[in-house]
Order: sequence, then C-alpha cells, then structure tokens
Amino acid sequence: MGIIEKAVNWGRIKSPWILHFNTGACNACDIEILAALTPRYDLERFGVQLKGTPRHADVLICSGPVTGQVACRLKRVYEQMPEPKFVVVVGTCACSGGVFDGCYNVKSGIDAVIPVSAYIPGCPASPMAIIDGVAKLLGSLEAKEAKQ
Repeated sequence: MGIIEKAVNWGRIKSPWILHFNTGACNACDIEILAALTPRYDLERFGVQLKGTPRHADVLICSGPVTGQVACRLKRVYEQMPEPKFVVVVGTCACSGGVFDGCYNVKSGIDAVIPVSAYIPGCPASPMAIIDGVAKLLGSLEAKEAKQ
C-alpha cells in the first residue's frame, strides 16, 4: 500500500462522513441518531460529519426494517457510495426486522439487502449506544489499518 492510499485511509478513519437512511422506522431511532449528533452527545468529536448525498458518504447509518418498497432504493443508495463503505444499523428493527418481522411486506433486517459492518440493537438505541457503536467501528478500522 502506497503513501497516498495510507493518507486517504487515515483521512477516512479520522473524519468519516455519514449518510442517514430511514427504511421505514417509527422515527424513535431517527431521533436518537440525530440526538447523537447534537452538542450534548457530540458524535462530531470523532470527526463524523452528516452528509446529504451517498456520493460523499463513507458510512451509511440505517434505521427501520427493510420493506419490499424500499429494498431496491436502499441497494441503489449503497451502490452509489464510494469504496470503502460501511453500514451501521441502528435499532432492533434494522438489525432483525423487530416486531415487524414476518409481516407481509417486511423482508427482515438491513442485512437481507446489503452487507452490514456494525449492529447497534435497542428499541430505540440510545445516543450513547450509537456513539459506542460508531467508535468501535472506527477502532476496528484503525486496528485493521495498523496491521497493513
């Protein structure tokens, strides 16, 4: 791995840009994700910045179960993200389908459509749990980078 690639990877780990995507949640997890970005919990201390387009995002944060209507849209958003890309699922519904699992239009959790890097369970997941999950993801990426 050349010095340019190492510098790019260092920048991605130290300043990840995230995209929030709601696949049909009840909005409780969405509120907690946004609360984690406020100054009270300060997810930005890890360099995290919320982006509005998948073409600029490194991390996709998803909440809610995957329905038949949103599965193709979720996959399209994931495919528009540049490599390397990571997916963090927040909430029980996003992890496994939650109480909606088995409904006629619910496929299951996010991992039924796209690969997932980190799971943050809870109904709803607290801002502290979201920060912990993102910090552990960044820590594992940093450890992986150090091995190379």
